[in-house]
Amino acid sequence: MLKTCLAALAVAMTAGITMAQTPKAPWEGEILPPTLPWHGASEKLIAKPSDPWITPSELTGLTASPNYADTRAWLEKLDAASPLIRMETFGTSPEGRDLLVLYVSKDGAKFDPAKPMLLVQAGIHPGEIDGKDAGMMLLRDIAFHGKDALLDKVNLVFVPIFSVDGHERASPYSRPNQRGPVVQGWRHTAQNLNLNRDYGKLDAPEMRAMIGLINRVKPDLYVDIHVTDGEDYQYDITYGWAGYLGDFARSKATSAWLDNAYLPATQAGLKAAGHIPGQLVFALDDRDPKKGLGASPASLRYSNGYGDVARIATVLVENHSLKPYRQRVLGTYVLLEESLKLLARDGAALRAAEAADRAQRPAVIEANFGTGFGGGGGKPLRTVSFLGVQYETYDSPATGGKEVRWLGKPDPTPWSLPLYAAEPTLKLIPAKAYWISSAKPDVIERLRVHGVAMETLTAPRTVSVDMIRFTAPKIATHASEGHVEIAAGPVTHETRSVTWPAGSVRIATDQPLGELVTLLLEPESDESFFAWGMFPEVLQRVEYIEGYALAPLAEKMLAADPKLKAEFEAKLAADPKFAADPDARLGWFYQRTPYYDDHYKLYPVGREL
Repeated sequence: MLKTCLAALAVAMTAGITMAQTPKAPWEGEILPPTLPWHGASEKLIAKPSDPWITPSELTGLTASPNYADTRAWLEKLDAASPLIRMETFGTSPEGRDLLVLYVSKDGAKFDPAKPMLLVQAGIHPGEIDGKDAGMMLLRDIAFHGKDALLDKVNLVFVPIFSVDGHERASPYSRPNQRGPVVQGWRHTAQNLNLNRDYGKLDAPEMRAMIGLINRVKPDLYVDIHVTDGEDYQYDITYGWAGYLGDFARSKATSAWLDNAYLPATQAGLKAAGHIPGQLVFALDDRDPKKGLGASPASLRYSNGYGDVARIATVLVENHSLKPYRQRVLGTYVLLEESLKLLARDGAALRAAEAADRAQRPAVIEANFGTGFGGGGGKPLRTVSFLGVQYETYDSPATGGKEVRWLGKPDPTPWSLPLYAAEPTLKLIPAKAYWISSAKPDVIERLRVHGVAMETLTAPRTVSVDMIRFTAPKIATHASEGHVEIAAGPVTHETRSVTWPAGSVRIATDQPLGELVTLLLEPESDESFFAWGMFPEVLQRVEYIEGYALAPLAEKMLAADPKLKAEFEAKLAADPKFAADPDARLGWFYQRTPYYDDHYKLYPVGREL
């Protein structure tokens, strides 16, 4: 009994809470499906209780995860004790916490650029913190338990907690659909932003710091560790990349390396350690598990979509939320170790693939994949074999409909399911270059943070450019990620001679990030700065003319221009609502005068063709 109480107390203390802070409501109990039994060879990775470098999570049997202060303290001791590990900060959160990064190398303070670089990121969603505790175990074993050979041909950069403020908004109630750790961080930042929707727009200081880190260390492989949700299945570690399920990869050579080298090597390592790895897919309908599967999207707002555009091999890991925390952490450890081993063997081939992709200059750029996980309409990509879990349906008095009850038993017969993918709905022709006025310094700065090459004007320059005018933009009815999004709708193009003031920039698309530039600056792209609502000012008219002046002017226009008079009369006949609206009628004339604001609905980014 005493041993049980001490273990429970250790869990609570390690999680940074007290037992009194977690009262149980009368209706509380186990609401998750039964756990599938599991044992694997990776359990041997857990440190013995006598190990002086046992991690805080291992002290709890890998059921809890330490808070920020305890994590930092343990890592600082590791940094001080091992010459292979150096911890620094790479940014500060809105609530003033340091963003921590660990450089793990045999090269000392300066990495050998000849060695491939693995960047591992944990805690972009802090409730999904498996990567932090797995990484701490791996660093310990590299530093003290004979795994330093992993660094002979590879360097490692490890971010233990990306969203540090969300990590500290911790509670046992953060993720009710997830089996451990006992206390989880919050999905969003202190600014209520989801960092894994921010890769393109760069609102959060944390994300700007991360993109800065990526541009400094130049990873060859970027691993972003999450925990998924949805239905039950046998797989414990699932992962994927943009385009890996279909033909929609932007970085095709890199995606082929991930398909043909990374996937088989890491799956073999995970299986040997007793895990069941799977490719990242999502159920089309949680209430109908056999309806089919959807592929992960390739949108720029996500890590894997960003990596695809930035020509960085990016693996999105989604451990299965219904597997115990212990199992998920151990599987993550194995995946990271296998990633290091593969980079040592085949890093040169990955670098060659990424170089080939960076050299590409696509004439047409596919866009608007949507932000869902597959459509389910139309023709599926293929039929796949899926390791499901037995379930039954029942009539729920709460929902009034059929619900799924997972039974905690592997289905002995693999399911044969259709697999759908989110497909692009827009094809963009990139401009030779884009021109942005110095009047939009925030947009220019976001592109600079991305590492985009640009020419900054030191004196005004007059240039003939193609400009886009919106005819029916649609403003969203609700906020999303700190913005009110705007759909461009139908657009028209016009050639204009524009004098760009000093401080304006010209951004050529003939650069490795040219595709990123196009997706961010073409307003019809659903990942563009315009779509995120960063150019709302162009949708407002700021000058006007009074009716007492406009009515006589309109009468003169009708008398002087028979063609205009015929056009007006046709409009009256075709549109009774317009005909009955005096202000609309005057507005029609106003638009045809030189007094009308010719910048109204004109997108202020020039396209050099």
